Amino acid sequence: MKYEIILFDVDDTLLDFGISEKKALHEAFLEFGLPTGAEDYAGCYQEISKVLWRDLERGHIDLTILGVERFKRLFLKHGLDMDADAFSRAYLGHLGKEIHLLPGAIEVCEKLGGCRLAIITNGFTAVQTARIGGSALCNTFETLIVSQEAGFQKPDRGIFDYAFSKLNITDKSKALIVGDSLTSDIQGGLNYGMDTCWYNPHQKDNDLGIKPTYEIRTLTDLLEIVGSKQV
Repeated sequence: MKYEIILFDVDDTLLDFGISEKKALHEAFLEFGLPTGAEDYAGCYQEISKVLWRDLERGHIDLTILGVERFKRLFLKHGLDMDADAFSRAYLGHLGKEIHLLPGAIEVCEKLGGCRLAIITNGFTAVQTARIGGSALCNTFETLIVSQEAGFQKPDRGIFDYAFSKLNITDKSKALIVGDSLTSDIQGGLNYGMDTCWYNPHQKDNDLGIKPTYEIRTLTDLLEIVGSKQV
């Protein structure tokens, strides 16, 4: 077996973030008296959030600020007189309850039982630990590395230093990171000098010049990689 430690991303790698986000937004808007809010504003919110998460990856914004700023911008754009801080807390509370495993997540983790498995994810500690802890994968991972707790976010080397220290990993060649984001998971792994596996179920074009060690369409494709020699 080539790899002994597999570091998994969470959102859109093991859990379906699109569904989770949609439902959490709906519940938060419902709580604030706007039952059609998610339907009316989800598209705009996602555009704003995407920009801010990219800023986070580049180290231009703090996670706590991001959590509120995305709603401040949304409410300002649409003239909504709502408390962005309170709404953010409500949204994150609902998000932590949204657990939607992607196809193959349970199977691949079960069949990788001979490896050390861990989570390395950007996001809010309480939200990510609640989602993994409430899922069928709750007893699967040796540890959960979340950017808020680590003080660094992917692709920053700091979160990998934190993870490798916590897991007592000394040989990078024995570790593999698996994730759906080229700019976060794959670039982070490459920057750190470790092998990377890009989970790309929708066959997105890679025009960023970021070259993963492997690319897979289904999570179960990972089993062949982990059990095989480098190709």
